[in-house]
Amino acid sequence: MAQSQKQQRIIGSILVNGALLILVTIWTLPTLGLLVSSFRPADNVRTTGWWTAFTSEEDLSERFTLDNYQQVLAGKDIENADGTVIRASGDNLSRAFLNSVAVAVPATVIPILIAAFAAYAFAWMNFPGRKFMFIIVVGLLVVPLQTALIPLLRDYVELEIVGTFLAVWLAHTGFGLPLATYLLFNYIAGLPREIMESAFVDGASHFTTFVRLVLPLSVPALASFAIFQFLWVWNDLLVALVFIGLKPDVAVLTQQLQEMVGSRGQDWHLLTAGAFITMILPLVVFFSLQRFFVRGLLAGSVKG
Repeated sequence: MAQSQKQQRIIGSILVNGALLILVTIWTLPTLGLLVSSFRPADNVRTTGWWTAFTSEEDLSERFTLDNYQQVLAGKDIENADGTVIRASGDNLSRAFLNSVAVAVPATVIPILIAAFAAYAFAWMNFPGRKFMFIIVVGLLVVPLQTALIPLLRDYVELEIVGTFLAVWLAHTGFGLPLATYLLFNYIAGLPREIMESAFVDGASHFTTFVRLVLPLSVPALASFAIFQFLWVWNDLLVALVFIGLKPDVAVLTQQLQEMVGSRGQDWHLLTAGAFITMILPLVVFFSLQRFFVRGLLAGSVKG
């Protein structure tokens, strides 16, 4: 009987690991193909599949090149065999990359800080209308983003901040605050009451308690929301188009990629390089904060 159960566990483990391997392969292959294609010459990308880069008998220098990245980042001139220039100017993704960083970092940090203060107030401070205000915050979660774009745009036009990073920061802060406040409230409200009461007994103010106790203990929830917010802002196109417009000096990566798709959708070698450039920083952020991710998702789900 024991031997039979052991064999069943082994078979079950093999099946689970096999299923996971298949899923990982399915999810990884497109990304691998994108990466390989981004280093292949334009003619090879148009005529053969990405997997032929590993089976071709051509020299390594003929199968792989950095021209695609040099083109989209720095504008390297690429010539035909007869010396004529195929393309003479880059897509300036390097500037768009820096613009995206300038947009995403403040648009992630600002709502997290404001939401953390609000969540602490809702969880541990008594003031008139606390429950009603929290209900309003939760109700804002169901308000579609699109319904607020035109009213906000009119206000920003009057304030003369359309086409600036400030307009995008404020928009993403406003749209991200309800979810951030709700998630952080669940976590902060679940902190041990004994720790909070001991801090109050020792004479700590709410601000001191928040900075020295609540923030360090809330790192998993903060990191979890930071991943969601950063990825949302980094991959956003709609808000950037509405509040930044067509200004090339402040355009973000998603706008530049849209321009590349619209103006040169046939240049797959450039699109693959541009797409992979947009993936680098989000991957770094996710893998840097992933150890907090699951704990942050479970914030406040188990009490007692």
